[in-house]
Amino acid sequence: MVELTEEDLAFYLQNQVDMRRRKVSKIEEEVYNIVQELTLVISGEDSRFQPISHSGINNDNTKDQLAVVAKWSAILSGKRVQNASIQVQSPSQLVIMVPVRGLAAYMERRVRQWRYYTLSGSKLILPVREPEKLHQWLEVDQFLKSSPEWHQPDVTIEGDIVPSKVIGIFKALLENTIQSSKFQGKVNVLECVGPTIRLAVETTEQHVEAELVPAIEITNHWPKKARWPRFLKRWPSKEKARTVKSFGFNLLARSNYHWQLSFTRAEQELLEDMDEDGGCRLKCLQVIRKLKEDHWCPGNKPVITSYHLQTLLFWTCEKYPRPKDWKRFQKSFLRLVKKLQKCVLQRYLRHYFVKSYNLLKYANTNELDITSQKINNFLMNPSVFVH
Repeated sequence: MVELTEEDLAFYLQNQVDMRRRKVSKIEEEVYNIVQELTLVISGEDSRFQPISHSGINNDNTKDQLAVVAKWSAILSGKRVQNASIQVQSPSQLVIMVPVRGLAAYMERRVRQWRYYTLSGSKLILPVREPEKLHQWLEVDQFLKSSPEWHQPDVTIEGDIVPSKVIGIFKALLENTIQSSKFQGKVNVLECVGPTIRLAVETTEQHVEAELVPAIEITNHWPKKARWPRFLKRWPSKEKARTVKSFGFNLLARSNYHWQLSFTRAEQELLEDMDEDGGCRLKCLQVIRKLKEDHWCPGNKPVITSYHLQTLLFWTCEKYPRPKDWKRFQKSFLRLVKKLQKCVLQRYLRHYFVKSYNLLKYANTNELDITSQKINNFLMNPSVFVH
């Protein structure tokens, strides 16, 4: 086995990783512009939905939230604004959050435990299943400010805002908008099982699938389910943790009854200036992401996504909080790869903020086993892959 050197990694970063960055940036920009134009038209048809350019800038925020929004906008100046709404799971798989309007001043409170309704509104004998760790019910009365449109039966049942209803309305608006737009033939709504909206988009680089997710943005509030920062942990600093929590969270419409918690803005803030101490954390993430896409987990629907790798990095930063732990590129990189292999092998990766939730709970076990073997092969002779 030829030992992997710092020079090997630096060369790979400068060439392969940078090439990937330019390609993804171009894809992201093209898809962003298309979806921005479509959502701009939709917002004129139904004021409950905003253009994706408004992501992170909820017009219904109260004054105490505006300072947070201003900081977020400053951080994401220029083209980086796109990252407020787009998550790149792989170069061919994007998740785009579509912000909603008319819900503000969120209150977290104990809601009634059982629901006995179907999505059509008929009654059930047995209750609907309870939400999982990363999900919750959402009642319209949990917002001190809500527009009358959010109290209508097209999105609510028995006082609950029902995500599948919100998805259904947005999907119908999207299909109609595409039919009458210049993107007809270039953009298509895919058939999906369950409450999901997926677009097939032809870009100049390649065919891309984008999932569009209606999102309620809640700033300056941190959910009780996210017990973070953890006691006696040295990373991140207390000041950084306070800033991260001020960005709040999102509630995403991605299931029939329950809203999914998402921490996109908080996670972006964690990544911001992560290596200002001269470390190589983000370099390690970039190289591992490229290797995953090319060798360990290729394809359009990878079992391990960029989000999994980002989460793994957060956990590793927490375990190794000292700047000197991230000075040597080669050592830091291999340490992160070994941690990834362990998570894949055990089929267990905790969500960083809601640590009781396993991000690999529903992952295909056969695909995980194959990925684990590929990572093991890499560790036996990494220099063959990094060149």
